[in-house]
Amino acid sequence: MKILTKFYPHALAILGFVFVSLIYFYPVLQGKKIFQSDIVQYTGMAKEQNDFRAAEHSEPYWTNSAFGGMPTYQLGANYPHDYIGKLDDMLRFLPRPADYLFLYFLGFYALLLVLKTDPLKAFFGALAFGFSTYLIVIIGVGHNAKAHAIAYMALVIAGFILVFKKRYVIGGLLTMLSVALEINANHFQMTYYLLLFLLVLGSYFLYRIFQSKDFASLPKITGTFIVALILALGVNASSLLATKEYTDFSMRGKSELTFNPDGSKNTTTASMDHDYITEYSYGIAESFNLIAPRLFGGSNTENIGKDSSLYQFIISQGATDEEARQFVEMAPTYWGDQPIVAAPAYIGAIVFFLCVVALYHDKRKIKYAFLAGAVVSLLLSWGKNFSILTNFFH
Repeated sequence: MKILTKFYPHALAILGFVFVSLIYFYPVLQGKKIFQSDIVQYTGMAKEQNDFRAAEHSEPYWTNSAFGGMPTYQLGANYPHDYIGKLDDMLRFLPRPADYLFLYFLGFYALLLVLKTDPLKAFFGALAFGFSTYLIVIIGVGHNAKAHAIAYMALVIAGFILVFKKRYVIGGLLTMLSVALEINANHFQMTYYLLLFLLVLGSYFLYRIFQSKDFASLPKITGTFIVALILALGVNASSLLATKEYTDFSMRGKSELTFNPDGSKNTTTASMDHDYITEYSYGIAESFNLIAPRLFGGSNTENIGKDSSLYQFIISQGATDEEARQFVEMAPTYWGDQPIVAAPAYIGAIVFFLCVVALYHDKRKIKYAFLAGAVVSLLLSWGKNFSILTNFFH
């Protein structure tokens, strides 16, 4: 009975996450599928390997349907004994895209519990996280791998904190499984950003250890992380080694070109130039979109309707009704620094207000580590607009 009393709030929270995920994406209950532009392109590239797999009942590791021919390592290749992938499938038991929303909720709920938040507050905190505009937008356009990796970030952080709190067994197991799931999500850019945050958070815990002179715990903490990391990498070894082999031949490998398009000699071996890497830099003033949506407009292409002033203006300039209608159905409503956006990266004015209140009210010093991590993340998002920091990491 005591066990039931202890775990029933969490069971109710998980059932709540399932219910909310399905209600939000209720068309999946009718057998419908969301249109994701990136996934449509992926489906075309992956058709040959899927047809081969269905006909031959074996795994192809090459396809001619993508970029004139390439390995399928990043196109959904299946590897034998991929047990962490099976665990991931179990966690994503809901129909897509409700499965990603459920993972958002579940991971952040676990993190809040580790931070000693009571289940009810953790439940609503997880909802606030999962419904952040950006996290929904990336699902809409088909950035599934990014959503997948972001969903497991909170679990990794939770395990990381538990180990530093000397919960070596449960913390080590959670770190191992969550890192393995994070790597399995196969979006290394997001994993890289997570690592940067863990460096900030780890610096805080190391400061506390040196402050308290608790040096005896360092070997245990270090050993736990090493074992967890080795096992997490080990269960993903097939995909990691295959991807490493392919990287040198991809656009992220070294360039073999000796001349630039203008005829000048190429003096660098980098295949991607600085402008390409920082193309989607977040505008500094645009950062206020986090608490003020549409401060820099909406999407690059948005249907603003025939009732809009723009429609009337186009008509007044001599356009036909059909011409005006076609324009306002794909109207550019964004005027920020990025080339393409689907919606502002809004996190919520109320959520931001509660964050400010919590920073004042909560007496735990770990809040400064999370604040520092958030500030570093924001500065990095500015890219070419804050070149001092960006060039350091580049």
